[in-house]
Amino acid sequence: MKELMIILLSSVFVNNYVLSRFLGICPFLGVSKKLGPAVGMGISVTAVMLLASAVTWPIQRLLLDRLGLGYLQTVLFILVIAALVQMLELMLARFSPALHRSLGVYLPLITTNCAVLGVAINNINDGFTFVQSIVSALGCGLGFLLAMVLFAGLRSRIDESEIPRPFRGLAATLIAASFISLAFMGFAGIVDKLFA
Repeated sequence: MKELMIILLSSVFVNNYVLSRFLGICPFLGVSKKLGPAVGMGISVTAVMLLASAVTWPIQRLLLDRLGLGYLQTVLFILVIAALVQMLELMLARFSPALHRSLGVYLPLITTNCAVLGVAINNINDGFTFVQSIVSALGCGLGFLLAMVLFAGLRSRIDESEIPRPFRGLAATLIAASFISLAFMGFAGIVDKLFA
């Protein structure tokens, strides 16, 4: 249990895929203008990360490893993620049309979100068991959601502020993202000390 808590908290705070590994930047910058779509994207990415890890781990261990087809990992994982995103898109269109519209083009882009693929591959490369992979994916998804929510709040404050002309737009956005990333670097080492 202690090991699972370390994996979960490390995935959320220390090894945050957006803020420390810089994966999944496209939706992070593109959908974080307002809180509603940011939360929706964060939850969608979390769901896809969980499902992708739950499906790709057995495929890797039971199929690819046993048949010596490890070189097909990336291609097969992308196909699995694409199918999961398509299912998620259909479910959102059916059950939450407003969220589906607000996510717009960014929802299909989860297919190419390198954070989702990175979680699935890193769980295998780190030698995680199935349960550890699920916990890691949950932590990574929650970390993505946290980053999205924090950044959406920060961007709303930036939009309300008067900032010098050279820093308006993308420049202010990237500077704000770097400050959040620096803040998350402060969590390094804390998780291990909590459970020492």
